[in-house]
Amino acid sequence: MITNARALRPSHIPSDLYHRDAKIEQLADALRPIADGDMGENVLIFGPSGTGKTTLARFVVRELERETLDFRWGYHNCISGSSKAEVLHGIMRDADLGANLKKLGSPTSAFVDRLRESDKRVVAIVDEVDVLEDDTTLQALYEIPNVTIVAITIGEDDLFAHLDSRVRSRLRSAETITLDRFTHTQLVDILQARIRAGLRPGTISTDAIDYIADVAAGDAREAIGILRSAAKAVSMDSDRSQITTSTVGEIRTAALEEIHLERVEDLGTHKRLLYDIIESAREVSGTQLHETYEQRAHNPKAKSTRRRYLANLEEKYGLIESNGSGRGKVYAVPDF
Repeated sequence: MITNARALRPSHIPSDLYHRDAKIEQLADALRPIADGDMGENVLIFGPSGTGKTTLARFVVRELERETLDFRWGYHNCISGSSKAEVLHGIMRDADLGANLKKLGSPTSAFVDRLRESDKRVVAIVDEVDVLEDDTTLQALYEIPNVTIVAITIGEDDLFAHLDSRVRSRLRSAETITLDRFTHTQLVDILQARIRAGLRPGTISTDAIDYIADVAAGDAREAIGILRSAAKAVSMDSDRSQITTSTVGEIRTAALEEIHLERVEDLGTHKRLLYDIIESAREVSGTQLHETYEQRAHNPKAKSTRRRYLANLEEKYGLIESNGSGRGKVYAVPDF
């Protein structure tokens, strides 16, 4: 049934992006000067989860890489590590520019110097940029002449609320791209493209594709995750040869749990510790959560930073939920 498992992964960069032509052209225009030996324009990409923000950025930069010499690009998701050292190291490692520099023990100035001294033009894709711990991370990248920034997050307010005024001023001059949720029809088109790339013909019914699009409600990441789980379930069952609406109904909860766990696995150390405390307690007060965190964390983050982490885990990623406010606030992991 499965002919190309990679095509069924949400992180896979497809050969074509459906229903994003205008956004592709907008981002390509901002970065096109790099192909001519100049620097590109810094870019901000906004949009809800599952609208293809990261895929858009990686798709356009991959195409630019094919036609440009002396060019590198690096990607880092700040949800997996939001300190200045983690971000700079992640970008450099992905761009293959700092293999001999260690994330721990190397001063951040060493990462900055390595980027500055490179004869390559570099695009730094900084995902989930609103959870950065240190404003000087973006400031440092801005001040490197051969680096162009593509910063990604859900909303403009999330990004600008915690930024230093100097960084905020620079970001407001960047090219802005906003993505909306996919319609049902658009999500069906995206699913059909993934099906053609990853499954044998005739292995999923039209009704099942419609059902997945309905369940995902405009979220392409969720739709592709459900498709992958359904394909996996049918390929392991010798009595079934096609994904049907019944199949999707059966695996829907398990698929959403798998997507949830994948997001948890992406969390950085302190965000993961907060999540694990909530998950193991099943329900925990805010006071107890912070006390337990401070007991277990090595070099604990400030309480204001922790509150921002918790807000992101709840509002952006749906990994936790809360009830109440102030001292009466209680956290839990949602049921599926």
